[in-house]
Amino acid sequence: MIVLDLDGTLLNSKLEMTPRTENALKAAIADGVHVVLATGKTRNAGAHLIEKLGIKSPGIYLQGLTIYDPDGTLRWQQTLDPSAARQVLTFGEERGFKFIAYNGVRVMVRRNDRDIIDGIARYHEPEAEIVGPLQNLMGVVPIHKLMAIGERRAITALRWQLGAQLNGTVRLMQAGIPTMLEILPPGASKGNALKVLLKQMNIPAAQVMAMGDAENDVETLQTAGLGIAVGNASESLKAVAKHVVGTNDEDGVAEAVERFVLQRKPEGSDDGSPETMIDTPPAIVVNPDAVEEARAAAEPVETNEGSE
Repeated sequence: MIVLDLDGTLLNSKLEMTPRTENALKAAIADGVHVVLATGKTRNAGAHLIEKLGIKSPGIYLQGLTIYDPDGTLRWQQTLDPSAARQVLTFGEERGFKFIAYNGVRVMVRRNDRDIIDGIARYHEPEAEIVGPLQNLMGVVPIHKLMAIGERRAITALRWQLGAQLNGTVRLMQAGIPTMLEILPPGASKGNALKVLLKQMNIPAAQVMAMGDAENDVETLQTAGLGIAVGNASESLKAVAKHVVGTNDEDGVAEAVERFVLQRKPEGSDDGSPETMIDTPPAIVVNPDAVEEARAAAEPVETNEGSE
């Protein structure tokens, strides 16, 4: 299995998947490897990639709070406690923060704030619904997560304040964007959802390669037998990664797939000359060295939740 974060990892800075990356992933899928998208966004944000790559495996969405089958059927979920969510909204809105509420593939906001609505759409998310006070949804509509939006320094302060007030009843997460803070159920992570999925699919963690770029990918890399950070990843993620490859603008995902999952034959004869990459390799096989490396790296790493 290959587990991939989207923004900053699979997608380049233009929010696009390059042809080289597409070819590498299609080759892996053709060879029987499961490709699992693992993102903080809704399933809608990955729908075009599912179709383009022909993905037939489940995906992890909303920071690991939902798992959807490739046909869009909800497979597993985890939701916020309504009272904790209401407390977050009241405290944050009184201090000028704006919030987004997520329910499955729905994205909801209080008012018609075009900067927020258009910003969400840029990341392939659905059009946000204007629903009025979000507090009115709590206990009525299951909410998977909230997202607070504000200035960088204010978000840093909000994270500390909410952490002190809520005392572990929520998890606070930043996914590489310093002006956004996500409020999740306690213990929630893409790594936790990956454990659920591996158990359901009966796949050992040692046979998983996971890739990411930010704080929300730490548990995913720790869960996988082979955790890889792209070159643009945060230092905290690089610290837990087994390998670091090129950035998302340097086809880092393709590099990892070609190196650790696929073994491409040279375009010419087997004369020992350097390998020439070709769009459609004549033969794709599992790389036995990568399998052994994944097994050796399979020991899980403890996560320091107290740093949140």
